[in-house]
Amino acid sequence: MTDNDREKIALFRFAIISPILNGQVQNQKEYLEEITAKTHNVPYYGPKEYVPKTIQCWLRDYRRGGFNALKPKRRSDYGRSRKVYPELKEKLVKLRKAKPDISVSLFYDQLIAQKEIKPSDVSYSTIYRIFKREGLLTNTPRKEAHRLRFAHPDVNAMWQGDFMVGPYLKIGKKKVKTHLFAFIDDCSRIIPYAMFLPTERFSSISKVFSEAILRRGIPQLLYVDNGKIYRSGMLQFACGSLGITLVHTKPYDPASKGKIERVFLTVRKRFIPLLTEKDLTSFENLNECFFDWLEKDYHRKVHSALGITPIEKYMSQIDKVKMVDNPETLKTIFFKRVKRKVKHDRTISLNKMLFEVPPTLIGKRIEVRFNPETFDQVLLYEEGQLIGQAKKVIFADNARIKRKGNISFKNIIKEGDN
Repeated sequence: MTDNDREKIALFRFAIISPILNGQVQNQKEYLEEITAKTHNVPYYGPKEYVPKTIQCWLRDYRRGGFNALKPKRRSDYGRSRKVYPELKEKLVKLRKAKPDISVSLFYDQLIAQKEIKPSDVSYSTIYRIFKREGLLTNTPRKEAHRLRFAHPDVNAMWQGDFMVGPYLKIGKKKVKTHLFAFIDDCSRIIPYAMFLPTERFSSISKVFSEAILRRGIPQLLYVDNGKIYRSGMLQFACGSLGITLVHTKPYDPASKGKIERVFLTVRKRFIPLLTEKDLTSFENLNECFFDWLEKDYHRKVHSALGITPIEKYMSQIDKVKMVDNPETLKTIFFKRVKRKVKHDRTISLNKMLFEVPPTLIGKRIEVRFNPETFDQVLLYEEGQLIGQAKKVIFADNARIKRKGNISFKNIIKEGDN
């Protein structure tokens, strides 16, 4: 069990006991009965059931030792291999020194094939740990990807995008996590736009990316990592609609986005240390300070790789910048897109909410585009053409609408009673 596993387990346990700690539970006995009646998917262990006494022990441990006390205890012989006697360990080390260049997995298979050991004697993971401590892993040097420093010669030929965890805000009595979403132009090193936001959701990406395009034009290529928000179908569609090629880095290869990572390092070294307590009381204050620093310091400081400032490099090629023809399109280009069939009561369902559409669409299958977080606009499309908007059903208003023949909702109820 790794330290990461132990921490995840502690977080799971804390989630169980936190309602009790925070005074949200009125009757602790009933709460424990409810919790222990369920099967929980526990990190590392999988499906498990608990008894009330176990959860009470977690409470006791937390009150005595805090969060760390919720982590599973290490075994008493942690760091020492089990089932491996000194004689066997000496034998394994000697055999390994005779064949230092092959992988440990192949070496282990050969030991079993040659009947030097039995699988029941010692596991592969145990042998690996022994060789790692003894410095006897394969001597073959790891082949690193061959890299050459590069920079696109034209402004907006490529943008790199990513986010970093920023400073915590103190809003009232709460600590709030921040995330800095940013894009950088590969040629000029200018930051088209960047902003501190509270969540890692797609809405953060769409907000920053659309603002960057409005301010600095449309890039030809967008280079991002393999994170879930960057793999979103909404981002792929938005890029396709704007003629932007979306490219993802190879997994576990942060060095491939070196320029944006260097920006984040600069932010940590030159911006965050300047923040005061007042600056960290709201997102508005934090972003106001950041925008001011970005324009007055970062964009106007001579870049060592360019010999001029990022803003000077960008302006030297301003004639090559392609702007958005209709800025209004950016408001809807990042909307989620789904297909829905209109019911006979001329409604469609989105996220367990009902929306009304024009009666001419009854029975048709249409495309619906909307902001999945606010639902402030729900647009209706047929064969790629905008045909109208849907509005949320308000049952109280519908109840007051008179039906044909001047039959009111009240009369309908009376007729139903009869």
